[in-house]
Amino acid sequence: MDNNKNQLNSGSLDTLEVGQTLLISARQISNGKISLEFAEKITAKDRPVSALTILNASDDRFSSGARRGWATAEPVDASNAFEVNFGDDGDWYTSEKGEMMDLDILNPEFNGVRFRLQITETTEPTEWQAENVERAAKRAGKDGDYITHEGDYIFSNSDIVLLPEDQNAKHTWLTPDTERLAVKVKSTTANEEVENMM
Repeated sequence: MDNNKNQLNSGSLDTLEVGQTLLISARQISNGKISLEFAEKITAKDRPVSALTILNASDDRFSSGARRGWATAEPVDASNAFEVNFGDDGDWYTSEKGEMMDLDILNPEFNGVRFRLQITETTEPTEWQAENVERAAKRAGKDGDYITHEGDYIFSNSDIVLLPEDQNAKHTWLTPDTERLAVKVKSTTANEEVENMM
């Protein structure tokens, strides 16, 4: 193992800044595995900014907080990667979500390479997303209308990837139908203005 830079309680969601990643917690799941929860604030330069976000900035339902991603791990491998005891004798506590461990590791890394979130939007749902469209499909704000791309629901997947410090994640963003319609209307209006001037 390399020199450990994965310090427990070195960050928090409250102080997380754009470009930083936080390994929030671990949870024991089935088959003896654990689920690791990561969070990262994705910048506007990495994704298109919705007008709804700007026009509803004071409404918590439209906040652009940290995106979340989960990775399933073998406890022994996660212990080696982060130098944290994820074994049965680790610092687990019982919660409504099951056996949990708070971590709050800022910018977690393995062998000098950072864990990052990479967002991929798609119209092809996973099995769980297809069975839970009302919870999984992208919406305009917490309880807003569903957002579509070419008439299909948009599903957003967060993958945990390892990237060197000088590389950014390659996010995939789909253009919402509302933005495509706005561009088409603007283009049509501009063409009509040109024709009227002739």
